[in-house]
Amino acid sequence: MDTTVTPFSEVLRRRTQRSHGDPAGSGFLRDLLGGRDVDVADHADLLGQYAFVYDALERAAERMADHPVAAPFVTSQLTRMPAIRADLEYLIGPDWSELVCPLPATTAYVRRLNEVAATWPGGFVAHHYTRYLGDVSGGQLIGRLLGERFGFETNGVLFYIFDQVADPSGFEETYRAQLDAAPWSAEEQERVIAEVELAAALDRGLLAGLDARRGPNAGPTAVPVLA
Repeated sequence: MDTTVTPFSEVLRRRTQRSHGDPAGSGFLRDLLGGRDVDVADHADLLGQYAFVYDALERAAERMADHPVAAPFVTSQLTRMPAIRADLEYLIGPDWSELVCPLPATTAYVRRLNEVAATWPGGFVAHHYTRYLGDVSGGQLIGRLLGERFGFETNGVLFYIFDQVADPSGFEETYRAQLDAAPWSAEEQERVIAEVELAAALDRGLLAGLDARRGPNAGPTAVPVLA
């Protein structure tokens, strides 16, 4: 009888693979990376929406930095907000934070982050995993494609450059080992899996919102965003 126990990280990957799918499979990202009916403003629009998401997630990381379960996942190597701010200042201008407003789907995403990521360690890890592991694994390719598409070298695509992660494959391996080491019961593991699936759905909603509002008159709306 086979008594092999499948590591939680592998269970999580298998169970949520369909939820995540191929990031480039969304209409918005597929067109952005393929150069179809999109321009630099669309790229800036995506980063503008992610500014809200990563601001909420990284504020949650500050609160979780001392929690024994969540702390191993909190690292400055992954912090994205400085890069997002720099990219948006380059793409839009120094007043970008007055010109970008959240889509309804982005507001829903941020609301969920504020509800669970700053209060529930498993929820924090679920959202952290959903965003950053995908960023590290696919960020270099996406950044290179956008750089070629729009003529960027570093400015404009800093979000996709993880210069503090020298070995992405090794980083991912360590991350999965941390998932396996988390002292979660079977019930808690199920909650984490469900939250990862929800996080992926929220991200798809954000991208769908961007896709829906594309058009000749689409553009940022002037309201304050980040404190």
